[in-house]
Amino acid sequence: MRRNRRILEIVMLAALCTALTGCAKFSMVPKEETGVPGPSVSVPEESGVPELSESVSEDAGAEFTPELPINSAQDDPPDASAEKPEEAMLIDPTGMTLETRVLTPEGYTRTVAEDESLAQFLRSYPMKEDGAPVLLYDGSEKGNQSAHVAVFDLRIENQDLQQCADSVMRVYAEYFRHTGQYERIAFHFTNGFLAEYSKWRDGQRIKVDGNTVSWVASSGYDDSYECFQDYMKMVFSYAGTLSMDSEATPIGPEEIRAGDVFLHGGSPGHVVLVVDVCENDAGNKAFLLAQGYMPAQQFHLLKNPAHENDPWYYVNELTDPLHTPEYTFSMDSLKRLEY
Repeated sequence: MRRNRRILEIVMLAALCTALTGCAKFSMVPKEETGVPGPSVSVPEESGVPELSESVSEDAGAEFTPELPINSAQDDPPDASAEKPEEAMLIDPTGMTLETRVLTPEGYTRTVAEDESLAQFLRSYPMKEDGAPVLLYDGSEKGNQSAHVAVFDLRIENQDLQQCADSVMRVYAEYFRHTGQYERIAFHFTNGFLAEYSKWRDGQRIKVDGNTVSWVASSGYDDSYECFQDYMKMVFSYAGTLSMDSEATPIGPEEIRAGDVFLHGGSPGHVVLVVDVCENDAGNKAFLLAQGYMPAQQFHLLKNPAHENDPWYYVNELTDPLHTPEYTFSMDSLKRLEY
């Protein structure tokens, strides 16, 4: 009996030791550090655009990964801790134009816009329904749907042509056509050739032979929208951020107005358009930015990474570089287009 009890005590003691040892078997494995993923970017397919020697639009059909301009610092985006009105107060989902969709922050009013001005044209431009995704030229959804606040109902062709600079040129061309300023619809190709819509409308067509471009007689007068579209496709094929940069002049942030751009000319480069401006009683300005991108996609209103719930960019908060959701610009890239 005593021997059996001794054996039982030994067995119980062994079991207790095993349990205690087992509980202590864990290891402090350091958490692997991972980089924060950047916004996803879809890779465009070949667009089949004819080449103009080395001067074809650098945006058309190129594979693209967003990069910082050489003169921009890769630092962190501005702190979003500054208090601003909640998005619920700034975004009206029932609004179907830029002006009615995006309200001004408290204490700010939109700057004065003359009738038939570009600012008024942009403010009254139709928007897609609230929550609409950004679509690519082929009707599929863009990979990154986290960069935009709203989508403009701006026409886009079913080819990989209307990318970043092309979208800005399309806005200007549509505005000039809408207001009857046909002579102002003219854009330089990357080799310096000036493509004038008035000549195209009158029946001339553009002939590209290597790096030589010329006008040739083709057909009669045609002011239809279809003819205008064909002209824009030609411009999209042979113009881009490099040629746009030659048509722009640097300005200061205090001068900013609708129609100005943050522009980095390159192969590829990028450009975003200032589509609206507001101001408070102290003279502080804020502005909205919109873009097209690569591959060709719908023109859309950008968020401000510094303010999660507020799409306005405030001039008195600007830092160098300027961070937008999918690109970073140096402040000397703020320019005014000479169209």
